[in-house]
Amino acid sequence: MLRNKPQATKTKSSARKVTKLTKKTVKRVSKRSQSTAATPISSIMDVNKLTITHNPKPKAKVPLKDLKFGHTFTDHMLEIDFTPEEGWGAPRIVPHGPLSLDPAASSLHYGLQCFEGMKAYLDDDKNIRLFRPEMNFKRMNSSADRLLLPRIDENGALKCLEKLLQTDKSWIPDQYGYSLYLRPTLISATPFLGVAPPTHAKFFVIASPVGPYYPTGFAPVKLLADPQYVRAWPGGTGNIKCGGNYALSIRPQRMAMERGYQQLLWLFGEDHQVTEVGTMNQFWFMKSKKTGQEELVTAPLDGTILPGVTRDSVIKLARSWGINVREEAYTIGEVLDAVNDGRMIEAFGTGTAAIVSPVKALGFDGKDYDIPIDAALNAGKLTNKIADTLQDIQFGKTPHEWSKVVM
Repeated sequence: MLRNKPQATKTKSSARKVTKLTKKTVKRVSKRSQSTAATPISSIMDVNKLTITHNPKPKAKVPLKDLKFGHTFTDHMLEIDFTPEEGWGAPRIVPHGPLSLDPAASSLHYGLQCFEGMKAYLDDDKNIRLFRPEMNFKRMNSSADRLLLPRIDENGALKCLEKLLQTDKSWIPDQYGYSLYLRPTLISATPFLGVAPPTHAKFFVIASPVGPYYPTGFAPVKLLADPQYVRAWPGGTGNIKCGGNYALSIRPQRMAMERGYQQLLWLFGEDHQVTEVGTMNQFWFMKSKKTGQEELVTAPLDGTILPGVTRDSVIKLARSWGINVREEAYTIGEVLDAVNDGRMIEAFGTGTAAIVSPVKALGFDGKDYDIPIDAALNAGKLTNKIADTLQDIQFGKTPHEWSKVVM
């Protein structure tokens, strides 16, 4: 016993030393990251330093009819690296291919990653157009702030993205309803196995020619409302586009599909508040129980809801048409009451990928409830009007400040 005591003391001493070193390392990494996050953008994503390495083996284009959403990628991608010593480095457009990333990068271990979804379009004059791109990059910085990733230079990132679009212009489908889906992504490249703020990062953009999000095209879908799974909660990350939000949705989504539904309607709390649908924002057009007036109802931006670009556009369009929009918390019970009372007019989800997705039925607690649609339109009249209006703006058929021509 006496002989073992000195060794035990030594072991404790060594453990304390390792703990102290670990804490010191975390503190140093944290200090670097916090100073980076707290400093206003001084590291610019300088488009003047951008270099282009053309793909020596351009890929064959896939016929539009054979495109599957997110399966085909263009010849090039945009990459910009961030280090605590240099800030954002020189942007580069390189052949689409694997990333160079240390296997200890904390994005791979702790989910320090966020992304955006955007689209580029060709108008009738073959101009490249983007739809409200400034909103996407502002939202990416909101995600970056939540994850303590370095903020991107919104203006510089947009100019670099435009160079990528010019480089891969031939990949943008030249047909109404088709587009080039863009995936700006920001990840931690910090090679440190510790739960700490990131010090190194990588911003990249890949592009994919796409047609309709659903293989069936603009067709109404069935939703399943099941309180078994929760998408987001107060104080969480429901209001940002981080990878973890979507990873946890895959199993519930598969469960819904196995039961004959296309999307899961997310509920929250004991009163089953409706939040989002799948990866989209949800809208209900119905008559108010109190006033009998028509209103468009959607959940508020209370920290659990993603501030969708399409969501914001729909709300602004609806209000410009004189429609009362109610952004308030509501429950599945209120939705079902509207259906049962004959007050439900139509429903739809919104997002960049699908734009607008009409809803024809809702399943809850073992029972299906039909949502009215116009058989001739395969959607509700308002849903159809919103979809047509947004696409006409996106493709430049209707002049609007939301549509930006890439110069």
